[in-house]
Amino acid sequence: MAKIAAPPSPFALPSEARDHFARRLAFETDPRDVHEAIAFGAAPFVVVDARSKESYERAHVPGAVSLPHRDIDERSVARLSRDVPLVTYCDGIGCNASTKAAQRLAALGFRVKEMLGGLDWWRRDGFPVEEGPA
Repeated sequence: MAKIAAPPSPFALPSEARDHFARRLAFETDPRDVHEAIAFGAAPFVVVDARSKESYERAHVPGAVSLPHRDIDERSVARLSRDVPLVTYCDGIGCNASTKAAQRLAALGFRVKEMLGGLDWWRRDGFPVEEGPA
């Protein structure tokens, strides 16, 4: 009979795990959820491409606005409504531009989530991209 290894640390209680994962879902989303929300007209939100303008012009999530994380300040977000939530993304798991953008946007008073996997996972899920400036 095979030996079963002990977990590296104790498991959380179910109620603690529920609360932890609910909090994560308040901050993170994935391409499928974003695509479905757009396709079915769910509650409005703006998709923010946090990569460079050049990367955005090569390919981006349809309808996304280009807002490179390095450029986020009070002036650059003046066109965005604080009443509409934002979803940030970047290239993928090797990129943290979406995390930096989400942090900066939250500091400026926006409700924001980060789309895990970025454009890489968007494409892997088979969703279309737009090319060129919006």
